[in-house]
Amino acid sequence: MSDKKKLVICLTQGFDSERANVAWSIATGAVASGMEVSMFLVSAGVDWARKGALKVARMNPLDPTIGEMVKTVMEGGGQILACPPCAKVRGYDQDDLIDGVTLAGSVSMLALVQNGASTLSF
Repeated sequence: MSDKKKLVICLTQGFDSERANVAWSIATGAVASGMEVSMFLVSAGVDWARKGALKVARMNPLDPTIGEMVKTVMEGGGQILACPPCAKVRGYDQDDLIDGVTLAGSVSMLALVQNGASTLSF
């Protein structure tokens, strides 16, 4: 088990909310700070995991693109979990999601919390 500080960011915001940009920005900062980061995408937040979505998403012109931030999180060892019922209601299955995203429910996210992860929610 890693002795790194752990952070779970629960992201409920989709393409219509700048708060999503803030969540990804904080995730990249946490990775850069040496934290073990997990993104838990629920509700409209699942849309960020859809293939092709990251090519066009740029919420704040002063920040990197969302795609660049997601890449930073994943390359920094972060994991991205997508809520299965939230994906299903949008017509997404595992094949519709970017490589490296895992369909995983609240039990998986709560296991991280039980193992000492701090949480933020957007």
